[in-house]
Amino acid sequence: MRHSQVVVSAALRGIGRVGSLSALVLACVGSASVLLSDASVSAQDMSFDMKETGQAAAAAPAEGPPSEALANALRLYQEDKYPEAAVQFQRIVEGEAKDSEGNKQKAQFFLGKSLYHLKYYQSALAVFDEISQQGKGHIFFDQTLQWLAQLASQLPEPAGIIEKVGRYDLAQIEESKSGEAKQFYAQLVYLLGRSKYAQGEFEQAIQLFEQVPKDSKWYVQAEMFAGISHVRMRQARPAIQAFRKILDTAEGGDLESEDGDRVEDLAWLSLARMYYTAANKVDEETGDRSVDGKLLGAAVDAWSRIDTGSEYWLDALFEGSFAFFLADEFSRALGNIHTIFSPYFENSYYPEALVLKAVVFFYNCQMENAGAMVAKFHERYDPVKAQLDKKLGEFKDNQSFYEFLTQVQEKKASLDPAIRGIVATALSDRTVLRHLAYVKQLDEEDERLKKAPDAFKNASVGARILQDTALAKSFAIEQTGNLARGRYERLISELQDYMNQIDAVDLEVATFERGQLSQEMQAQQVTAERAAGGRVEVDEEHQVWPFDGEYWRDELGFYRQQVTSQCGR
Repeated sequence: MRHSQVVVSAALRGIGRVGSLSALVLACVGSASVLLSDASVSAQDMSFDMKETGQAAAAAPAEGPPSEALANALRLYQEDKYPEAAVQFQRIVEGEAKDSEGNKQKAQFFLGKSLYHLKYYQSALAVFDEISQQGKGHIFFDQTLQWLAQLASQLPEPAGIIEKVGRYDLAQIEESKSGEAKQFYAQLVYLLGRSKYAQGEFEQAIQLFEQVPKDSKWYVQAEMFAGISHVRMRQARPAIQAFRKILDTAEGGDLESEDGDRVEDLAWLSLARMYYTAANKVDEETGDRSVDGKLLGAAVDAWSRIDTGSEYWLDALFEGSFAFFLADEFSRALGNIHTIFSPYFENSYYPEALVLKAVVFFYNCQMENAGAMVAKFHERYDPVKAQLDKKLGEFKDNQSFYEFLTQVQEKKASLDPAIRGIVATALSDRTVLRHLAYVKQLDEEDERLKKAPDAFKNASVGARILQDTALAKSFAIEQTGNLARGRYERLISELQDYMNQIDAVDLEVATFERGQLSQEMQAQQVTAERAAGGRVEVDEEHQVWPFDGEYWRDELGFYRQQVTSQCGR
């Protein structure tokens, strides 16, 4: 960077991505829960039966001898006859066998395990949820923790297992370190940390995340959430350290994740946003914004580490353009935007890019070009805003919005071409997709019950499964519809913000043309006039190749646009 310190006015340089420490990084990892869920281990890796976990030996003693019905149900379970066992256990839970309370609790615990083996995961979760709600009042409370861990690998995060693990404390999780159950320890510590994070108890969450072993499959997820927790607490240094740990792990080839490349890209993106935010400082007395060139350079370097094949590359390219703007590297800022608007990315949605382009022209006193960008923005995005508002008015509740979401996913939604791609992208982030996957899994469990033998599905245990999945599905649809509606409304809100920003540029242009520009802004334009960042510099390894309307794929990300200051002319 040319400057170690660059003074920036609050008027226009506040436009765009110069946000708070937490806002920028959380924009990157706001779907981290999805990312981290994606990185969880496969069902095959986490499938254990009672013998493998040694739970038969660890089972808490029941009160008095079991009834004949309970003894028979336990025998059926040991013989892996889970449908027959589940039918019997449910009847005992309902009180048909007149067992003691302790034996009823035992039947309830083994009912949950039977349902798990039958792959009725939602109903199994409902049983273990009932047990965990009783705390130490249930004699199988401790043993249930391990089965919640197994279900966490079978059900998506929206099933709410993190909340249920949060009913336990670290001491109980520490017990899982012993014996064959030690394979659950890292996962349970991570899930307990997630529970504390969800409750806003960030310090406790960080302490838990730091206890996740480095050689576990949950280490990277834990470090990511540790970093986010530090961001939420406005602690820049430890946040950067957490993200660096992920990159160090990746560099060492030890990134234990099914989605390793994406995790690494997210870490770089998080670092870039951290450095960028830390580089921007506001004087509390004057309101002037100063920029630390060294930190800004670190941000640019982090953005540049994201490969062109990454799904985050355009985001990195676009956000890097703001850093170039703050450093008066106008040709590079506009060069990045030139790439973003290439035909290769015709479905990309970056309205803020036109705002930045207008601001660059304004600072270089190219008022005609600045005005052209304002007009181009309104021409392109005013119809988008109108169509988005119109479509939103068609939905009265979350249920109807859920139905719209499924139509969008199936490409059957009735949408104006101007917003079809924008809406599809906004409603396809990993969090939304995971909620949809949860509803789909509940449908599959319903179908499995329909195909079960009559003796099973017509028994009370079948009725229970039907009720458990129906209740969960109703809640999941409501939750998914609400989530998707929130994404859609945020899309509209952000576009309105960009409209306000472009109108602010339009107002400044009009003020300039009336000769009423503030002294502060005039001083900024003089700085832009003196800056070399608008010129395209050529060295012995490069040459200028004028753009003739044809984009070259191998030049994407390397374009520069000459910007000549007209200030003072």
